[in-house]
Amino acid sequence: MSVLRVPLLWRRSPFSIRESQRLAALHRTHLLDTEPEERFDRITRLCTAMFDVPISLVSLVDDDRQFFKSNVGLEGTCQTHRDGAFCAHSILEDDVMVVPNAIHDSRFANNPLVEGGPKIRFYAGCPLEISSWEGTRHKLGTLCIIDSKPREMSEEELRAFRDFGKMVEREIDRDVIIPLTNACKKTSSVVW
Repeated sequence: MSVLRVPLLWRRSPFSIRESQRLAALHRTHLLDTEPEERFDRITRLCTAMFDVPISLVSLVDDDRQFFKSNVGLEGTCQTHRDGAFCAHSILEDDVMVVPNAIHDSRFANNPLVEGGPKIRFYAGCPLEISSWEGTRHKLGTLCIIDSKPREMSEEELRAFRDFGKMVEREIDRDVIIPLTNACKKTSSVVW
């Protein structure tokens, strides 16, 4: 008996054209594989309540996985493989990526996260950017909200969601900028 292979209906996300620089910027934050922090959890809890969704995440997209720095609704899960990550697609966008119904989106139609738990139907991901040393900005991950029911977002909701994304970016930038500022203070006291 032969087994027919079913073609994948979902697509893996391509890599950014500046993927190595993006990953270097991500690793400089030292946020991967760290414990949850209230400053990020507060924002994901607010998103869950404001947008009436069961899942909200701060996802950092690494080379082969997405790490959840903050996680409301997927307790016990700290990361997933990048191949199936909606967020890996979202970091390639310039604005919020909204998937009203994943079943009807060719990128995600038979994605394991759509067909199995958590049965994603609705997804919105706001890319999180950070300034790098060379002056460019890199998208490190997303603030995302997920629902098991299809839905749309109004312009007002999109605006509020972008604001929450900026709040997360500010927290990430703080981790990177404060050590740089302290390093500058140390070197500025050197007399030549």
